[in-house]
Amino acid sequence: MEEASSDSVIRTLVQRLQQLRLSRHLSQQEVYDATGIHIGRLEAKPVNLTMRTLIILCRYYDVPLAPLFAGL
Repeated sequence: MEEASSDSVIRTLVQRLQQLRLSRHLSQQEVYDATGIHIGRLEAKPVNLTMRTLIILCRYYDVPLAPLFAGL
């Protein structure tokens, strides 16, 4: 099995988070207002995705953390 680069994994995670946001019809501003996370910056240039950020967003979207990593 080919190992994905860390950049590729981060991009995929950010894309999955963006899909969650869009499926809930939330704007980037609404997510920021609720979480304090600049999701727009993250979606534009996914370079600094921390576990803390992932946990906060998963709690906000009410989804488990593990499925975001499925297939990675």
